[in-house]
Amino acid sequence: MEIDPDDVKNGLGQLVLTLVKLLHELLEKQAIRRMDSGSLTEEQIERLGFTLMRQAEEIGRLRKEFGLQEEDLNVDLGPLGKLL
Repeated sequence: MEIDPDDVKNGLGQLVLTLVKLLHELLEKQAIRRMDSGSLTEEQIERLGFTLMRQAEEIGRLRKEFGLQEEDLNVDLGPLGKLL
């Protein structure tokens, strides 16, 4: 059995980035809930928005570094549908 180290690296990168992207989307939804509830100050909203934007940029940069497309991070869960 031959295993290509690049395939392993890219597969692991895809898995990790998929999980990071999922967490990012959950953080975005939580931020929206907190903004809608009025529990954040204007300064907190600005910092949160900037942080989420930078996080999204870094996810995109890493995705490109691993040669992945956006749809590669949307894992098919069979009967449950797509993850993201």
